[in-house]
Amino acid sequence: MTVIPLVDLRTNYLAHRSEIDTAIARVIDATSFIGGSEVRAFEDAFASFQKTQRCVGIASGTAALYLVMKALGIGPGHEVITTPHTFIATIEPICALGATPVFVDIDPDSYNLDPALIEAAITPRTRAIVPVHLYGQLANMDAIMKIATRHDLWVIEDAAQAHGAERDGKRAGAWGHAACFSFYPGKNLGAFGDAGAVCTNDTVLADRIAKLRDHGRTTKYEHDIMGYGERLDALQAAILGAKLVHLEAWTQARRAHAHYYDDILRTVPGIRTPAVPEPEAHAYHLYVIAVDDNRDTVLAGLKERGIGAGIHYPVPLHLQPAMAHAGGKPGDFPRTEHAARAVISLPMYPELTDEQRSTVISALLESLGEAVG
Repeated sequence: MTVIPLVDLRTNYLAHRSEIDTAIARVIDATSFIGGSEVRAFEDAFASFQKTQRCVGIASGTAALYLVMKALGIGPGHEVITTPHTFIATIEPICALGATPVFVDIDPDSYNLDPALIEAAITPRTRAIVPVHLYGQLANMDAIMKIATRHDLWVIEDAAQAHGAERDGKRAGAWGHAACFSFYPGKNLGAFGDAGAVCTNDTVLADRIAKLRDHGRTTKYEHDIMGYGERLDALQAAILGAKLVHLEAWTQARRAHAHYYDDILRTVPGIRTPAVPEPEAHAYHLYVIAVDDNRDTVLAGLKERGIGAGIHYPVPLHLQPAMAHAGGKPGDFPRTEHAARAVISLPMYPELTDEQRSTVISALLESLGEAVG
């Protein structure tokens, strides 16, 4: 049986092994593992790629969110509006800072935060909105920014899945006050471990985040604020720099795979393909379909046929045990809960072959037939 994984990191590495190994060896030969030229070079290159003034390398995407919120003064007594349909890392920094995540339901087509529902959730304690650019498609940032401006709120983009994605010609980080990226290995641009970054056009904010990530230093042994050890290390920066030059081509390949899936699946009864108003702006970190009936049966059928499909995300944040203290209950966010019961992520990575794509489609149609038959 042919096995097709959800993401294939080994094939990606082998395709660029020489470049990546050279970058790693360069860092080891220089024995410069913290900060230095590799980190600065990657920061400059990624800021240029995202079309922002600054990029600050951080140890992880979660730490990036935390440091932005810390730099903006978010803390106890404050509320931060975000979506319940995301990974828990979106709200961990909010809770760690003593603030309260306030959930707003999703748009049922894009799965992103629904701007039409945001203002009803704003209170005098609200300080920020954190839209998540889910699956690689930017949220409706024009509408979100207008709301934030009216209510004098910070906007922190969770762009962990949206490297290179655009909306109306603008990339993440050029919309809100800052955008936070993860370079977890499975991301469109992935490190060989944890890594992250903040992109922003606010140079004052960037400087403060850079200081916070490095123990609040002004010089090696002078610290004018309390900070953290959340630096992007040079090995990861060098690996990311070697891979960044290929990211645009990888994104185009992802789009081609998505168009292939779309062309076959959009007319198949029982399946909803992604709603994408700007197909050439979506980064397709994930290709997510919805199966409104018998999703779990279809998923089981795919796995039996060797297809590494997944679910992003099966348990909404308001129903997570870690959030039980907030009193969330089934029915609070019906669109999110429906998505959690319906979505399936199909294999999506640049190196997918025509044969693999065809096998995925055949397995899906067979599984769907079994589910309804």
